[in-house]
Amino acid sequence: MIDKKDQKKRHVAILGSTGSIGVQALEVIEANPDKFVAEVLTAQNSAEKLVEQALKFKPNTVVIANDDKYQEVFDALDPHDIKVYAGENALSSVLEMDTIDIVLTAVVGYAGLKPTIRAIESGKPIALANKETLVVAGELITELARQKGVNIYPVDSEHSAIFQCLAGEFHNPIEKIILTASGGPFRGKKRADLERVSREQALKHPNWEMGAKITIDSASMMNKGLEVIEAKWLFGLKPEQIEVVVHPQSIIHSMVQFEDGSMKAQMGLPDMKVPIQYALTYPDRIKSNFPRFDFAKYPQLTFEKPDTDTFRNLALAFESLEKSGNMPCILNAANEIAVDAFLKDKVGFLEMSNLIEHCLEKIDYISSPGLDDYVETDKETRSLANAYLG
Repeated sequence: MIDKKDQKKRHVAILGSTGSIGVQALEVIEANPDKFVAEVLTAQNSAEKLVEQALKFKPNTVVIANDDKYQEVFDALDPHDIKVYAGENALSSVLEMDTIDIVLTAVVGYAGLKPTIRAIESGKPIALANKETLVVAGELITELARQKGVNIYPVDSEHSAIFQCLAGEFHNPIEKIILTASGGPFRGKKRADLERVSREQALKHPNWEMGAKITIDSASMMNKGLEVIEAKWLFGLKPEQIEVVVHPQSIIHSMVQFEDGSMKAQMGLPDMKVPIQYALTYPDRIKSNFPRFDFAKYPQLTFEKPDTDTFRNLALAFESLEKSGNMPCILNAANEIAVDAFLKDKVGFLEMSNLIEHCLEKIDYISSPGLDDYVETDKETRSLANAYLG
């Protein structure tokens, strides 16, 4: 029998190491130097932060996707014998390195699709924090993972919760899953209340500290819509097997109901380091110093139905999932443009749903898309969305 202490460290590639998930993943690695090595770190534009991380964690390789930032990163890291590459192609190619044991995809949005495909093609297990990959091309990704024998470990707190509830239950059919939603900063508000919502108000999430894009998605409930689509592919579910319930305390992270009516829930304080660590250590759990839940501080856990009339994005996501094909790809691309426009004060909070619905109605439907179809759909949708804004 092999002692766990004698097993080799797991070498981790973090795509998007300067973002919220990437930073917390590095905190997990730092807290467990006997178990993990930061092998590859990548960033889109944050050269200064990437250099800072690289000098601290001494990875084998870093990639800055923005070519214009290459010289800055190279000059800072070359004296430290850290390989530096730049560009979108390098972001994917570096994942073929034999020294990588697992890839944490924490890149925001559609940009995570191609690197995730390359990682799977290279036979690397995936810790998936980029939900958009499965939203855009869930059928393609899951089939490729099956062909390559690659495991995908969910990092989103809700999907990690479902995954944990299914431990030891994979032979038992699921009746349905219940994804919990905090409701965001505007829970209980009606459309009239949201006419003049500001960027600053939308960025104040009550329970979670996240990047700007996912925080706005949470405020509009699009984040939950994307998670519904992601759950379908991760767990092989039908749309009618996925339910959303608003749970303001964010203590129950999601639930599974089995065919006998029994339910399992995964609970804990809202802390993304828990699902990150679980994805990196599965099937083991390792000791942590994360804050512990105290029932006395939460005398009530409450639940509500989501208001899909006010938060139309959730309804649009379910509709896209029902129709499937390239519709979720259209939904995602339009939403990325809408969120970017909202953050730049170019569109109102409620108008984001109008833009997304416009794109869903106008872009040609493809029932069985391939990768080229997804790429073209994404391109066309962004063009149409920008024209709508312009």
